[in-house]
Parts: sequence; structure tokens; C-alpha cells
Amino acid sequence: MVAGFPAVIITGPRQSGKTTLVKTLFPSKPCIFLEEPDTRRFAEEDPRSFLAQFQDTGAIIDEAQYVPELFSYLQGILDHNNTPGQFILTGSQNFLMMERISQSLAGRIGIIRLLPLSMNELIQAGFQYDRYEEYLYRGFYPRLYNSTILPSDYYSSYVQTYLERDLRQLKQVHNLTTFQTFLRMCANRVGQIVNFSSIGSDYGINHKTVKEWISLLETSGIVFLLKIHHKNFNKRLIQMPKVYFTDPGLAAYLAGRKSAEEIVTHPLKGGLFETGIIIHHQI
Repeated sequence: MVAGFPAVIITGPRQSGKTTLVKTLFPSKPCIFLEEPDTRRFAEEDPRSFLAQFQDTGAIIDEAQYVPELFSYLQGILDHNNTPGQFILTGSQNFLMMERISQSLAGRIGIIRLLPLSMNELIQAGFQYDRYEEYLYRGFYPRLYNSTILPSDYYSSYVQTYLERDLRQLKQVHNLTTFQTFLRMCANRVGQIVNFSSIGSDYGINHKTVKEWISLLETSGIVFLLKIHHKNFNKRLIQMPKVYFTDPGLAAYLAGRKSAEEIVTHPLKGGLFETGIIIHHQI
């Protein structure tokens, strides 16, 4: 895809390895981190001069969603120089940048979605367990395998980061405590049909809010919805979908599972197993 577009954006869940991947694939390109306050301030205050630094060399721009104004200025550079693979962007918060990309960079940028590691990748790297429930409990995020951090500690931090850094920027979520309860509810229904009205009734929120929150979880790479198979194609379109997480370990943590042993006989095991299978087919 890099050979076909002057710019490429790699998006996906937080901590799925986007920055590590692009730095490995493009070691000669300067890597700009927009999470750094000084760098972000320069990009916000003078986006034209900021991008002019890389007009000849191109660059990796990490967490591009923090300065969405860059996309409009990047359009001019790409129109002037259509060389493939000039700019490589990464971003975790799809909901903050995809609208700007569609407005400014349509036809100029390729979009790649990066999910966490697959079971095959872990086995090839030497992480092989006797039973698959261990993978379902630990999940597939890279940091869990290149450090000694416990899954419970990792996912606790992950959830707080997602809620505090990402969702606080959205007007649709006013009560983070209620939303966190909703997130855990989704985990306890992984692999099950999503009934918006039933969920809203159980948790005291209307079905429109449920749809909005599910949509937020989808666009930020936390969950995805899958239509139920039916021989009648029209019925597939109108039937309620099933909800799955992009990582079984995150779902297991949110559902309160504290070890692989707890998953072996737990009713949630089927949904977690389906999650792992579906995700690996998407990869």
C-alpha cells in the first residue's frame, strides 16, 4: 500500500504496536511525536512551517490526531509532490481524525488498520502455552510479552488511559463512571447478540445512548460488531449483530477474570474463543 499512495496512515487500538512498526519499516525517516507538548504547539501554531521541514524527506508523524489541522496543509504538499510513501502517519483515536482525512486527503492516503499480535506471531517468537485459555486471558498486546507486567496491571492502566485521555475529549460521554460500567457490561456479553433496548433498560440509559457508546467503542478500536450469518441476505442486514472485543485479554479483564484457570470453565469462554478466532482471520 505504501507504494500506491503518497501518504499512509496506520490506525488501530492503542498500544497495538503502530509506532514500533513504522520506525522499524522506515528507519531513515524522521519520526515526529505529536504527544510532546513543544512539538504539538509548533504544529498547531504554524502547521505550514512545521510540515515544510519535511517537504523533501517526508516523515513519520506519530499520533497525528492531536493536530488535525495538519491534514489540510498536508494536502498541498502531496499534490505538489506525489512520490509514494512520503508521509507515514499513525493514530489511535479514529473518531478525532477520520473526518478530517476524508475531507482533506481522500484519494491521497492509504489506510491500514493494525491489530494486536496474532497467536502465530507469539508462537514464532517463543511464547507458546500448553492451553489456549492462557492466550485468551493474557491477550495479544505486545507489551505483555516484552515485559514482566501482569495482565491485570496492564489492562487496568489501559482502561484508565482510554477513558481519561480519549473519551474525556468527547462530548457524548458525560459520566465516565457510567461508561466504564457499560464497558464491563459489553465484556460480559462478548459473543452475544446486542440488544440496544435491553442493555439500556438494564443500565438505566436510553437505547440511543447505547448505540452512540457502542459506536465510540467501535471507532476507537475497542470492540467490533459482527452480523449474524443467515441464508437470507436481507435478514442478515436487519438482524441485530453480535459484539466482540479486538482483544480477548481486555474482555477477560473487564469481565473480572483473574487467571486462565477461571476461563476454562467460565460461560464467557466461548465468546472469548470466538473473539480470538475472528481477530486472527481479520489479521
